[in-house]
Amino acid sequence: MNFKKVAMMSIAVLGIIFLGCQGLKSYSEDELGLRKTTLFNENATIEAYDYSGKVAGESMLIERAFENAPPMIPHSTEGMLPITKDNNACTSCHLPDIAEAVGAVPMPKSHFYNFRDNVDLQGQMDDSRFNCVICHTTQVNAPALVGNNFKADFRQDNGNVRSNLLDVLNEGLK
Repeated sequence: MNFKKVAMMSIAVLGIIFLGCQGLKSYSEDELGLRKTTLFNENATIEAYDYSGKVAGESMLIERAFENAPPMIPHSTEGMLPITKDNNACTSCHLPDIAEAVGAVPMPKSHFYNFRDNVDLQGQMDDSRFNCVICHTTQVNAPALVGNNFKADFRQDNGNVRSNLLDVLNEGLK
């Protein structure tokens, strides 16, 4: 194609885009985002919520949003943070050997497997799994910012409270 044809096609495309955008609604900076205030105001008030919740052992289990979703933390993490490789309060209740005795949800088999090297760690937690709050988050009783009508379809009866990720990870690949 020569330069003249490319230039004419570019002008035509820009014209179509320009004319097509004429009917779109424009939004002010105060209407963008979930904060509903200008994005340029760093002093904007954001509603504060109490994340403390109930203490561990007194809270109700939160069902998973979808199959093998990381479970939410249903209790306060006050005094448990920061989590480091050498100081992880979560493991004091959620290691499988301890969890049953204290009534906690045990960490799944996937936390004791090195996915990079494809190695079963024989009950030792994978070093990359020490920072629990990367995947697991505390919940707060706050109104939803956007509506959600998603309904999860769990393939196993207890899929809403247990993980079988390691068992199904390669499903369909063999």
